[in-house]
Parts: sequence; C-alpha cells; structure tokens
Amino acid sequence: MPGLPPTSSRRGLWQTIAIRAAISTIALVGVFVAIYALATLLLGRLPNAGEREVLIATLIASSIALSALSPARKRATAFMSRALIGERETAMRDFATRLSRAIPLDELLLQLAEYLREILTLSAAEVWTESEGTLQLAASDPERRARTLPLGGGTTDALVAEPLRGNHWVATWLPELCDGRAERPLIVAAITSSGELFGLLVAERPHAGHAFGSEDESLLRDLARELGPALRNARLDAKLNQSLVALRRQTHELQASRARVVKAADAERRRVERDLHDGAQQHLVALSVNLRLARELAAERPAEAAELLAKLEQTAEEGLRELRQLVHGIFPPVLATRGLPRALGAAARRLPINTTVRVQERRYDSNVEAAVYFCCLEALQNAAKHAGSDVRVVVEVNEQHGALVIRLSDDGPGFDVTAARGDGLASMRDRLAALGGSLEIDSGPGRGTTVSGRIPLRTP
Repeated sequence: MPGLPPTSSRRGLWQTIAIRAAISTIALVGVFVAIYALATLLLGRLPNAGEREVLIATLIASSIALSALSPARKRATAFMSRALIGERETAMRDFATRLSRAIPLDELLLQLAEYLREILTLSAAEVWTESEGTLQLAASDPERRARTLPLGGGTTDALVAEPLRGNHWVATWLPELCDGRAERPLIVAAITSSGELFGLLVAERPHAGHAFGSEDESLLRDLARELGPALRNARLDAKLNQSLVALRRQTHELQASRARVVKAADAERRRVERDLHDGAQQHLVALSVNLRLARELAAERPAEAAELLAKLEQTAEEGLRELRQLVHGIFPPVLATRGLPRALGAAARRLPINTTVRVQERRYDSNVEAAVYFCCLEALQNAAKHAGSDVRVVVEVNEQHGALVIRLSDDGPGFDVTAARGDGLASMRDRLAALGGSLEIDSGPGRGTTVSGRIPLRTP
C-alpha cells in the first residue's frame, strides 16, 4: 500500500490521531454544554446543588450512550472535523489513514465507496477496477450486482490524459455506465498511476438540482490519485502470486519429469543388459565353445570341422546382427553420421506402415536430434501398433520462428487423449521438456491423431 499523502505526511500519523481525538473531545464537550444550557433555559435559572447532581449524572449517562452509539459519535466527529479543518482535508486524512493500515483491498474499496457516498451526499458511489481491457465493478454503495464493461483503447487514453469526466463524455465513451441513471449528475474520476489506468471512481447525485461543485471534483480527483498506487501494488502482488504458483507447478512437473527420466534410464539399462545377456552374449559363448571343438576336429575329421565352421559363421552373423539392432536402439549410427532425414527415413522403412518423411536438411545439436528422433520413432511405433497396417503417416520436421517443430499426423482410428496413460507419451514429453520444449497430442475416436512438438533453438 502507498504511504500517506503529502498533507498527512507533513503532520504525521500521530498528529492526525491527536487531532481526531481532540475533535471527538470537543464534540462531547459541545453536547455537555448544549444539555446544560437547555436545562438552564428550561429552569429559568442556574441549577441548585441537587439539580446539578442530577444534571451531572445525566451528562455522564449521555456521554456513555454517545460513546456507545458509534454512528452518532462518527457523525458528530465528522461534523466537527468539517467545521474545523474542512471537508476535503478530513476526507483525505481519513482515507490516508486507511491506506496506511493492512486492510484487504476489497474491504478498503467498499469502505471508500461508503465514505464517498456519505461525505459527498451521493445517491451512489462505485469503484471500478481495470483488468485486461475491461472494467469490473469492485465495490459500490448501495450494493449493486457485479458488472463488466469493455474498455476501448481510445477511452483509456482519454481517461489517462484527463482523469475527470462528466455526463456527456460518459454517455459517449462508456454508455453502459449510464444505464439506469437517466439524467442524474455523474462524475467519473480515473484511478491512474505512472500513466496507466487502474480503475474508476464513479459518483452519482440523485437529480439535476444536485450538481457537483469544484470542491467535490477536487476531492474525487485527489482520492483517485491516492488510490492509484494501491491498485497498482495490488495488481503487481497478484501477478507475483500467479508467477509463484506457476513456478511451483513447473518445479513440481520438473521434479516428476526427472524422476521419470531416471526411472526410464534405469529400465533402459536393464533392457540392454538383458538383451546382451540373452542375445549377443549367448552367441559369443556358443561361438567360443564351438571354435574349440572345431580346432579339435580339424586334424582328425576335417570334413566335420569344415561343416561346423560353416555353422559358426552363420552364428557369428546372427550375433553381429543382434548387436547392430541393440546399438541402433541405443543410438542409431546413421543419426550421428548423416542426421535426422536419413535416420528417420531408415526408421520409417523398417515399419510395416505407409510413412512419408519430410525433414529439413540441416544438422542440429546431438541432444536435439536424439530427442526428435526418438520422439518420432515412439509416435511411429504407436501408429503401427494401434492404427493398423492400412494407416498413413506423415512426418514433418522443420525450423519455424527459432524453434524446431515436429508434426506427425495419421488417418487412423484415433483415441481418447484424456484416457491415455502410456509410458511412451510421458517419455516423449520428458525428452522435449529436458530441452525446454513441449509436446501436444490432438486426437479423438474416429478422427486420427496428430502429435506436435516444439524445441526452442539456441542461437550461437
């Protein structure tokens, strides 16, 4: 919240409190004197000792009652304040005191509307706040239903340039604000700060005979000026809270993504170990045993040794083929040597579906190329597995507006995206998210599937 306005700053908050206490005391003394004078007038003489005791007791009871009746005491204090230091100074000092307290914004705005209606004898007082090109009714006295009004750029500029506007201007630029007000005098005071519009104060008088004077306009203008920093700070606080919520959500998602990446890496290592043990390792062990046997047979039974060596050659080729497949699953050599177009083309040819590959001829960072390759491979394998052999898939990878954009679309049966819980989709998202990218899946029963990814590219 902003601090006190210039007038209140010079006097200080404690001096303001002292002045208000003095005014309250003067108001009570005035009531006592009035009661005593009335009693003297009715008696036609000064009260005697017994009557004075009764009168003093009456005055004490009256002071207690007056203190207990908060509305009456406030009215008396307000009247004496206006009489001693002026209505405008009283309003500004009271509002400044409220701004200096830790009052919730919605409560502060409601108090302001109530105070404006009372101090300026209005038929209605409203506080509107600006949000993304619209005006929203934040507080009003009397209470009115919540409303939202569009706010054009020309209207905003005009309000910032001239913060106080009357009926004719409002009827031209904000006609919705005049609904139900007929010919009632109306003043709109713009709430601004640093040349930016944050809301409006709307003051309404009951009929044309109660026009606004220069003092009324000055008070509204000053109150709007003091409220501007408060609304500006509130908006900044709201944006900060939104940023913190988004940051917490991103942190949580990043932690979850890292956990999935670690889990996937562990599973991949176990798969490689299992494939090596069950495949290539078994071939190598069998090859080693049979080679020893062939060496023993070579001298005594050369024909059998030659037949065994032919089988061993076939075994060696099978082991080599399995090793190549295993290496290709870890990181395809063609991707490292020839880039995405050749690697994705080779992957498409290995799948039993009709695939068209359109990839821009350009090399990127190895991490980027690996992420794109394995995401596309996962999407192609999903299409081959779930969409059937008749499906047609188009793979497109190209650079757009400083990012590498991936798009895979098929004409398959589609699926319910909200119900999809596969590890493959999570892995694709995690791969792109690790590079600051994102993944979107658009699909539905009977309308095919489109997988779209985007990875921002770092400029050298």
